[in-house]
Amino acid sequence: MTSKTPQPGDLEPIETASRDEISALQLQRLKWSLKHAYDNVPHYQRTFSAAGVHPDDLRSLEDLAKFPFTTKVDLRDNYPFGLFAVPREKVVRVHASSGTTGKPVVVGYTRNDIDMWANVVARSIRAAGGRPGDIVHVTYGYGLFTGGLGAHYGAERLGCTVIPMSGGNTEKQVQIIQDFKPDIIMVTPSYMLVIAEEFANQGLDGRDCSLKLGIFGAEPWTNEMRREIESKMGLDAVDIYGLSEVIGPGVASECVETKDGPVIWEDHFYPEVINPETGEVCADGEEGELVFTSLTKEAFPVIRYRTRDLTRLLPPTARSFRRLAKIVGRSDDMLIIRGVNVFPTQIEEMILRDDKLSGQYQIVVSRDGLMDQMEVLCELQPGVAKQMSPADVASVGRRLQQTIKSLIGVSTQVQVLPPNSITRTLVGKAKRVIDKRLGNG
Repeated sequence: MTSKTPQPGDLEPIETASRDEISALQLQRLKWSLKHAYDNVPHYQRTFSAAGVHPDDLRSLEDLAKFPFTTKVDLRDNYPFGLFAVPREKVVRVHASSGTTGKPVVVGYTRNDIDMWANVVARSIRAAGGRPGDIVHVTYGYGLFTGGLGAHYGAERLGCTVIPMSGGNTEKQVQIIQDFKPDIIMVTPSYMLVIAEEFANQGLDGRDCSLKLGIFGAEPWTNEMRREIESKMGLDAVDIYGLSEVIGPGVASECVETKDGPVIWEDHFYPEVINPETGEVCADGEEGELVFTSLTKEAFPVIRYRTRDLTRLLPPTARSFRRLAKIVGRSDDMLIIRGVNVFPTQIEEMILRDDKLSGQYQIVVSRDGLMDQMEVLCELQPGVAKQMSPADVASVGRRLQQTIKSLIGVSTQVQVLPPNSITRTLVGKAKRVIDKRLGNG
């Protein structure tokens, strides 16, 4: 793996600006965004008035805390176009969430929004190590999901050659990588592991392929997962963060030279971290729920949108903007097992500490009478399965069971399965949790 350190001229001036310069730009843009939302979206007029605030009340960045939050419920209640801040005929594209728990969230973009989105994704790819002329294999899904087209337009904006592969058809993914020899792949980390497995199934060593950089997002993943992917594919694995409600991929991205958390493009997206219970703004470095306010979006401004992602704001390193700590989970994905809070990423981290286990897993939650039960399904690495006796496999399971009990404080059953036993998600996010208590198992 060879990290690409930025050269003079690679960075935009704002990426090396002083904190005072960044704050001044944020305040200017925040005043515009609040007024734009208030003047053009009845929902924001109502919620601002109910909270007793007006855009003119914003005189400092700290004043944003006076304004009400926006939630996913608000977005769904205004389905499909109720939160658009421009006439519908000015909207050149719409995207939408999957809507698996209700009506989808519909997001609109003006021509300027699409242009800005392409710019921040291009900036993200460059921060991750991409350069003009690189070949980018886009394996995020295309369509209403923001991942595929967001990555596509950003890579083209940077001057890259794009392979619009989309997800699924894993054998074909490997063939195209072998034949077209892309430099970069953009995909979910869970599906990257599936592609790595397919390399091995075909008798190929993923470390020998052309890929030098993987830009992974759309689902929480751990540093253990990073090491797993890097060891199997011989590339630099870099985290990109985004969500459809804010714009899509490209809200933040890691820099390849540091790999110390996604840098938030604060000139377009103003971050806060709040106490999820009280709504109070946390100091930088304190863990809480991530909140974003858009600063430059025209069609679909969002004001203090509660993402449900749990993280911390970290000081700048490779760029002048603040960073996100690894997402530890989502407040709406958190499992409560017999009074203990459990996040899937905690289980993933523990599984990947054992070099005999792959990164594929599922958590099955059920209820026996009044008692919650949790079972963890995991898989052996293909290369070690044939060398292990049933007693060895049982020992791996007991060790994981003890680690979960020790570090999380919840008893669980563990099944260590042969390779390829767990159903793979070939498009979109991996299904890590099956909660039978909710009747969806």
